[in-house]
Amino acid sequence: MSSDDPTTGEGPDETDEPFHPLGESWQDNLEDALEETEYDTELGMEMARDAMRVTEGELSEEEFHAEYHERVMEEFGEDERPIASPDDADEGRGDSLLSKLGAGTESRREMLKKAGAGVGFASLGWGAVDQQEPEEEAVEDPGEVHPDEDATQWGMTIDLEYCDGCLSCVTACNAEHNWDLGANWMYVLAFEDGDVESPDPDNFESHRQFNFLVRPCQHCTDAPCEKVCPTTARHTRDRGGLVLTDYDVCIGCRYCQVACPYGVNYFQWEEPNVDEEELGPDMVYDYRDRRVSSRAPRGVMSKCVFDPPRQDGNFGEELRGTTACEVACPPSVIQFGDKNNPNSDPSRYQENPARARALIRLSTMLPSPDNLPSMLEGVGTDLASITEAVDGLDEQSIMLATAVQLTNVEYDQEAPPGDTLVDQEATILEVVSILEDHGLALQSEEVLSELGLTVDQFQGPPSSGSGEDSPDIVVNDREDVAQQRLEAFIPPSGNEFELLADIGTNPNVTYLGQEPGPNAHQVPGPTSYEDVGMLDTRQDALEEETVGLGVIDSS
Repeated sequence: MSSDDPTTGEGPDETDEPFHPLGESWQDNLEDALEETEYDTELGMEMARDAMRVTEGELSEEEFHAEYHERVMEEFGEDERPIASPDDADEGRGDSLLSKLGAGTESRREMLKKAGAGVGFASLGWGAVDQQEPEEEAVEDPGEVHPDEDATQWGMTIDLEYCDGCLSCVTACNAEHNWDLGANWMYVLAFEDGDVESPDPDNFESHRQFNFLVRPCQHCTDAPCEKVCPTTARHTRDRGGLVLTDYDVCIGCRYCQVACPYGVNYFQWEEPNVDEEELGPDMVYDYRDRRVSSRAPRGVMSKCVFDPPRQDGNFGEELRGTTACEVACPPSVIQFGDKNNPNSDPSRYQENPARARALIRLSTMLPSPDNLPSMLEGVGTDLASITEAVDGLDEQSIMLATAVQLTNVEYDQEAPPGDTLVDQEATILEVVSILEDHGLALQSEEVLSELGLTVDQFQGPPSSGSGEDSPDIVVNDREDVAQQRLEAFIPPSGNEFELLADIGTNPNVTYLGQEPGPNAHQVPGPTSYEDVGMLDTRQDALEEETVGLGVIDSS
């Protein structure tokens, strides 16, 4: 990445090395895409380069803003870029535009529905908006940041090792947001990088043989795409830290597309496949009445949004704290929630993957707590009698449930709405409690020894059932033993990473599993996009009109 002083005026194409983390070919494609717009290509490329220098700490926010202020004013007639605080992008900008269109006492949402008529303001052209004379002051933004949500940071933990490449997350995202095929807000790919390989999709024994990357928007805490937006259409919302695009403020300059290190932005070239009247207002507008969700109108940028209508409660409290992709994932490898809450699904999963996966598995293996008391009627209180009489209870499942109890952590914070691990844990702990109430002495040395949960008998995780010594593993108490048994049941990933962590964007998606190397390239996965009615890349629909590849080069 170039570290040239921006005051030299040297453009990105004049340096020896590409500045974009995805490489020279990607950067050239982006530059070609900017050439198709009416806006200054050189300005967009240079701003993208230096926005990434800001995240890397090579350039201050103030220096970046000052360096490009005059050129942005000359090109766009305004410069609304935030200098340091994302709150500046969160208030007021949309209202000033609405005032030019005559927004009065009626609600912003109703006015937009009437004025838009299926076409976003941005598609009318910036000049057309500027020529409107304001009739009245805009209405106040009705949104309020709830005090108990001030610190919320929505994000994900994604377990790549247990992804099966089924593409359910992709189809669910499309069903909810109606983006045109190929403009994949959620993208799943199998990859090889020279060091790791994926099997032939017609000849494999397990999905775990594949190396997958699941790629939503990373919703960076320090987002370069926001830094280059002249209108604050691309902004970080105060509530929940979501990085969003206000469709009614975006002018389609595509600078954000160049500045995104992850390749997750899409430009809506033509009229969308789904008409405006088919989109419910509750799916489109967030709590501020800003149009930030569902597919974009013509001439506007779009990307994954982490479902703000869900987070704002538009569809009920039961969907708050969830995303369509998370809910649709059969192996539950996408965990969405408040990354700042240690009791949330993504935090719990990241902290102890083996235990989290055990919770997911056990909650479906064990008998229901509602039925278990009647199933235990007339059954002896010893371990052998119970496992013989009750379907769904064998020594392994009781051992694992007891291990969950032994490794239980009491959190100071409540679990966020929509999270499931806390409920799955409660179900398992209730089963353990019922067994103890029945008379099974799960805390006794005798029963714990039968289950393999005592320190004295521990000889390492019996991954093959052999009980071979593992001298590198040290256990000091029952909790350590229980943790090792959970890890033997579902081995955790040995690797945790963030995509392009070295560039300083502070992404809010954490991955567990194989990190793609610098030579990573896409290969066929077990389920093709065609199999599920999707498209792999946007070029398949638009030929050369837009850049639609994943974060890994698929050429």
